[in-house]
Amino acid sequence: MTATTITAAPNSFRTQPDERGHFGQFGGRYVAETLMPLILELEREYNRAKADPAFTEQFNDLLEHYVGRPSPLYYAERLTDELRKSAPEGHGAQVWFKRDELNHTGAHKINNCVGQILLAMRMGKTRIIAETGAGQHGVATATVCARFGLPCVIYMGQTDVVRQQPNVFRMKLLGAEVVPVTSGAATLKDAMNEALRDWVAHVDDTFYIIGTAAGPHPYPELVRDFQSVIGKEARAQMLSRTGRLPDVLVAAIGGGSNAIGLFHPFLDDPGVKMLGVEAAGHGLDKEHAASLAGGAPGVLHGNKTYLLQDDDGQITEAHSISAGLDYPGIGPEHAWLRDVGRVDYTSATDKEALDAFQLLCRTEGIIPALEPSHAIAAVAKLAPTLPRDSIILANLCGRGDKDIFTVAEHLGAKI
Repeated sequence: MTATTITAAPNSFRTQPDERGHFGQFGGRYVAETLMPLILELEREYNRAKADPAFTEQFNDLLEHYVGRPSPLYYAERLTDELRKSAPEGHGAQVWFKRDELNHTGAHKINNCVGQILLAMRMGKTRIIAETGAGQHGVATATVCARFGLPCVIYMGQTDVVRQQPNVFRMKLLGAEVVPVTSGAATLKDAMNEALRDWVAHVDDTFYIIGTAAGPHPYPELVRDFQSVIGKEARAQMLSRTGRLPDVLVAAIGGGSNAIGLFHPFLDDPGVKMLGVEAAGHGLDKEHAASLAGGAPGVLHGNKTYLLQDDDGQITEAHSISAGLDYPGIGPEHAWLRDVGRVDYTSATDKEALDAFQLLCRTEGIIPALEPSHAIAAVAKLAPTLPRDSIILANLCGRGDKDIFTVAEHLGAKI
C-alpha cells in the first residue's frame, strides 16, 4: 500500500458540473452524434425529476420499503481492538462501517438503479441495458427491471462471467439476458464498450443504466446524487450515535460511485478528511487498476478523466483481484477532487485486500466483498496512526458471497 497523507478542506467543494458537464477540466460529453439528443433529453428529464416532489417521494419510498434503507451504522469494536494492538500508546482510532452490503441485492448499486429506472420510465423507455464487472450492478439492474416489468440486457466481460458465477446465475434468475464480452481483456471496460454500441443502435426505446459515477454528463452527477443517500444517512447517524462527525471517511474506488456517495454530503465539512482507495493489483510498478496513481488525463466512455494509458494515449488493461475495481479509469468528480486537494487517494494491492478480507471475517463475523476489502486494508494501516479518540468511517459497499470462489482459489482452499 502506498503511503497515506490526509489533508483537510479549505473552502466549498459541493459543486455541480458546469453547463457542459465538466468538473474543472474533467467530465463532459464525448459521445457519438447519434447519442447526443438522448443525452440532452436525459439531462432535461433528470432536472425535471429533481424538481418533482412525486419523483422524490417514489424514490425514497422504494429505498425504504424495497431496498431496506437506512442501512445500519456499525461500530466495529473487535476490529478496533485488533488494530490497537499495533498502535503506539494513546493511538488506535475507532473503526465504524456504513453497512450498505445489507441493502437488498447485497451492495450499494441498487440505490442508483432504483433512481435510474424511474427516470427511464418517465422518458417512456421500454428496454434497459447495463454493463457490469463484479455483477452487483448487473444484479441490481436485473432486480429493478423485474420489479417494474422491463426487459434488460446485461453486458459482462467473459473473464468476469467466470469469476463471478453466483451473480451471473442471479441475473438470469431475475430474467436478464447476460451477454458475455470476449474482446480486449474481457472485463468491465470491454463490457461498457459493448453496452455503448448497443445504445447507439437502439436509441429510440433503450435506456442505459450506467453503474458508476462516470460516463457522459449527466451520468456522473445523477449517479452521485442517487448514491448520496449513503453519506446523508451516515452523517445523521453519526451525529445521533456519537454527537459528532467522523474524522476520516474511507471508501474503495473503481469508477467511484460508492465513494462519491459517501463523500459528497461531507465535502463542505472541513474537519472531515477523506480517503479513496484504488486497486494496486500486483503493485503500482506492475499490473494494477489505480488510474489516479498511474494514469493521465484522457477520454474514455464519454468523459475526460484520469486513465491508464500508454505513451501513445492507447488505453492499457487494468488488473485487480476485484472485478468491480478492474477498470482503467475513474469518475470525473473524483479526478477533480484529487486535483483540487479535497480528497486524498491511496491504493491497496490484491494481497492486502485478501488479508483485510480475512481480518474482517475473523474479527467481526462479516464477509465483505473484495471491493470494500481494499478500503479495509487502508483502514488497517491508517487506524493505528491516529489518536485513540479519532473516528474512521468506512463504507462497506458490498458483501462477499460473490467472491468466495475467487478468495478460495487465491488461498488454495477447496469449496
